[in-house]
Amino acid sequence: MPSIRFLGAAGTVTGSRFLLRTPTASVLVDAGLFQGAKELRLRNRAPWPLDPASLSSVVLTHAHIDHAGALPQLVREGFRGAIHCTPATRDLAGLLLPDSGRLQEEEARWANQRGYSRHAPNALPLYTEADALAALPSLSPLLYRKPLAIAPGVTLTFRRAGHILGSATAELLVDGSPPLRVLFSGDLGRYGAPILPDPEPVSACDVLVLESTYGGKRHEEGDPLRGLRDAVLGIVERGGALVIPAFAVGRTQEVLFGLRELEERGAIPELPVFVDSPMAVDATPIHLAHREEHDAEMIRMIAEGGEPLRPRRLTFARSPEQSKAINRVTGPRIILSASGMATGGRVLHHLARCLPDPACTVLLVGFQASGTRGWSLQRGVETLRIHGGEVPVKARVASLSGFSAHADEAEICRWLGGFERPPRLTLLVHGEPSSLAAASSRLNNMGWTNRVPSHMEEVSLP
Repeated sequence: MPSIRFLGAAGTVTGSRFLLRTPTASVLVDAGLFQGAKELRLRNRAPWPLDPASLSSVVLTHAHIDHAGALPQLVREGFRGAIHCTPATRDLAGLLLPDSGRLQEEEARWANQRGYSRHAPNALPLYTEADALAALPSLSPLLYRKPLAIAPGVTLTFRRAGHILGSATAELLVDGSPPLRVLFSGDLGRYGAPILPDPEPVSACDVLVLESTYGGKRHEEGDPLRGLRDAVLGIVERGGALVIPAFAVGRTQEVLFGLRELEERGAIPELPVFVDSPMAVDATPIHLAHREEHDAEMIRMIAEGGEPLRPRRLTFARSPEQSKAINRVTGPRIILSASGMATGGRVLHHLARCLPDPACTVLLVGFQASGTRGWSLQRGVETLRIHGGEVPVKARVASLSGFSAHADEAEICRWLGGFERPPRLTLLVHGEPSSLAAASSRLNNMGWTNRVPSHMEEVSLP
């Protein structure tokens, strides 16, 4: 009997890993890293509860690290099959995974030098940049809506999820009498968001594995650019920096789109805008190159010779020297830097400089997982631990959920409205416990049979 074992993203937002077992195959859907609280991050160092060499194939819904970040470990430990993903996901993973390996190495070096890790002086990275590069040849691109047999008795079809460039829902059709149609939502995106088309509807499946990041929650009403405008005008008045922790893929490009639009409207002055992330520097042209991923407005602007992702005073900082040069800029300025939840990366250096300054603002433009520094800032902490020290928080901290790349509860329900009939079973994942409970309650009210699996649980499929 087919089953799914929930190796991650069960009872939590991160670490997406789902093992589909059939009588003839074992397919892993996503291989993400756990982020946030320490007890979750420790799972990244636990042995795989399976032999990676025994997997028939891997399916990757999109390139974010909480969905793809453990692929280098999986390949290093014996997986030799194909990792199926969309072409844009392949290109983005080619940036994110080596960058993740470099960050792992840097953090291990920092821990050993400073001695604040319990593993010091022998802290080891989860994997290295070389491990990540070794995994990239396994990425196998597959176009949307092009069914492909990926394992004995299992056929994969991708559809657009609208979350980030290349993101997809993954339908796995399992041979049988009758066949079993299992659909993994991945992360669903917003309706009407810039750059990408809306999530593509699905008419039917037997089992649905559904993300619930924003279960029970709704994004702010109205135009998210209004909040961005207000944050910019605030630092113009006070003469400080606007620091925006932003994922290098997706969120950074959407904020650039918004800043350019506000400038063109005359709603904000033309300020220095710095993108301080080598990955974001490389990801931005990839966003422009994948025309098959663009919505109608993006297609029109590029066809007319416009530069939709370029505010007028934009500077990309790739090298460490370019990054440090930003510290010498004074007056109102905007700094976008990864990571989006302030779990690592160059944004930590900017936060360490700007958080003690009341003239500055930190703008959180996406979901902040429990236990991350972004989550702590949202909750009004007076100090924030960065690089082993406590940094006082005197800057203003604001949040804009309207820039989130995740569908909220209403948008998830809108996507579910495309089903001609409820699945036989819906399994709720990728959410904090309160969000999962709210999503389950909503589905109960809709008459949908559902359950919330626990970490490492194996569920037989009806």
